[in-house]
Amino acid sequence: MKLSKQHILILVILLLLTACGFKLRGQISSLPFKTLYISAPGGNTIGMNLERAIGTSSTTKVVANAEDAEATLEVISATSERIILSLSGGGRVRDFNLLYRVRYRLYDKQNVEIVPHTEVTLTRVLPFLDAQILAKEAEERLLQKDMEADAIQQMMWRLSTIQR
Repeated sequence: MKLSKQHILILVILLLLTACGFKLRGQISSLPFKTLYISAPGGNTIGMNLERAIGTSSTTKVVANAEDAEATLEVISATSERIILSLSGGGRVRDFNLLYRVRYRLYDKQNVEIVPHTEVTLTRVLPFLDAQILAKEAEERLLQKDMEADAIQQMMWRLSTIQR
């Protein structure tokens, strides 16, 4: 059987990927705590979504009382911003840059910081047309939800790497 240049190239790429240790990220199986309390600002969905994500994808139990938890994850702030990215020649907005920032810290029962103040920042570009205002508002809401979900995943990955 004769191998073409394309087949050889694919084999070389696969060998290089396996040699460098590349592997797809899987689900987070566990956080280094048996119990965790989540403190989040009111009027924001990130606390509830964090509880749901931790409860469904790890062995850590989210408790309702800080005294019952091995550690407390304090979400200090979760903010969204919309910044003008570009303008048309006529001065109309063409693109917005959507920013989502989450600041958090993690500490144990004795108030010893395990993870100091940390910030996760995500951005998305939202093209904008005046003729599609309603559709763009719905798209912006979807992008905000997507950024929150990405921020939660990043937080969970970072928390799962803590050595105790």
